[in-house]
Amino acid sequence: MTYEFKDFYIDGKWVAPAQPRDFEVINPATEQLAGVISMGGVQDVDRAVAAARRAFDSYSQTTRDQRRELLERILAVYKKRYAEIGDAIRDEMGAPTKLAQGSQAGIGIGHLQAMIDLLKTFEFEQRLGPSRLVLEPVGVCALITPWNWPINQVAAKVVPALAAGCTMVLKPSEFSPFSAILWAQVLDQAGVPAGVFNLINGAGSDVGPRLASHPDVDMVSFTGSTRAGSEVARAAAATVKRVHQELGGKSPNILLDDADFKRAVKAGVLHVFQNSGQSCNAPTRMLVPADQLKAVEAIAKEVADKVVTGDPKSQDTQLGPVVSKIQFDRVQHYISKGIAEGAKVVVGGEGRPKGLSHGYYIKPTIFSEVRNDMVIAREEIFGPVLCILPYQSEEDAIRIANDTPYGLAAYIWSKDLARAARVGRRLRAGQVAINGAESDMNTPFGGFKMSGNGREWGEHGLRDFLEIKAVLGADAA
Repeated sequence: MTYEFKDFYIDGKWVAPAQPRDFEVINPATEQLAGVISMGGVQDVDRAVAAARRAFDSYSQTTRDQRRELLERILAVYKKRYAEIGDAIRDEMGAPTKLAQGSQAGIGIGHLQAMIDLLKTFEFEQRLGPSRLVLEPVGVCALITPWNWPINQVAAKVVPALAAGCTMVLKPSEFSPFSAILWAQVLDQAGVPAGVFNLINGAGSDVGPRLASHPDVDMVSFTGSTRAGSEVARAAAATVKRVHQELGGKSPNILLDDADFKRAVKAGVLHVFQNSGQSCNAPTRMLVPADQLKAVEAIAKEVADKVVTGDPKSQDTQLGPVVSKIQFDRVQHYISKGIAEGAKVVVGGEGRPKGLSHGYYIKPTIFSEVRNDMVIAREEIFGPVLCILPYQSEEDAIRIANDTPYGLAAYIWSKDLARAARVGRRLRAGQVAINGAESDMNTPFGGFKMSGNGREWGEHGLRDFLEIKAVLGADAA
């Protein structure tokens, strides 16, 4: 199937760009054309923002129950389009069918249902002595999303923005635009009022600065690289708007000396390889006791050797391609760098996997004997590459874990939950998972340090789209 989506969704209608420019989206598994979209410019941004601004006056005054009912309608339509959206994710960014039809598309349902449940009880007003605190929508929001978990990042922004009473302009990645366009069709079919949700495509370098700096945009929410996040913040600074960022990560995975090593190593390896390593919270630095290094290497190699890499359409495939030639070259560079730095290659290495002559496939790669000052231990690779680092003591493990410019996620394995929790409290990360704990749609997601600011998911994600107004004397006796 070849997709063709050349219109933008602005003010409740599908409209042509002001100056149409075709962009070919490449299927990373085949290196063939997956579809064509149009790339927008400043005029399209201005038109979409104007529509959102007009719609804000009325949509911001809707009730909590009205917005909850809107999300319920969206959820019902989304479920009907579920398989189609999963296929689009597979075709645009190479996610294997099981992943695309499972976690990738499924998380859209998760965000919608969690917010629907939250809106049944969430209070937008509360009394504080003789005054009243009122939570109001922040305004018009610019939402800029990446390609690696396309529906997750769209839903993690659009759903709480709708729940808060905001209006918005979404710019998805041009490398994974199809699922976002289908998302826009879902919202249109569900009856989202005109102008409340708008979608334009375009390169981040073209439309991103205008969205971030636009005087009629009250908040910009960005997910992507730390470098691009810094540019967004600079563009937004002049208008003193709220900036929400979910950026990069280099997450530590500490296996304490009492961990179940077989279980922990397997889970850690498979987590890194999931989504071809293209997850900002992937546990890409596995910290293990030095005296267990050889045993860990053996377990990791055994797990990696069984990972099936290949055609995303195959039900057996666990590891698909990375999203683009740019990303393929980037990951190959880091693998070459790791070898040059003297890290031990446990499995994988440079080049494509055996039997795959085309497609942006990376050999699932594990480095050991990695030092934390190596480039492969400090920079986000965003591919199926795991670094194993030995440590000498619990204190040494905590030191290495925190010795990073990032702070998105951290992972700990121990048979002693109290010990794991104690270590977790000392890690500078926005989310800590103990013994492979699963994600919870109600817990906040976001990072410390150069991993960004603000939080997504659940109540904390909703609150980031709300302003606080103090009404003095409202409840005076």
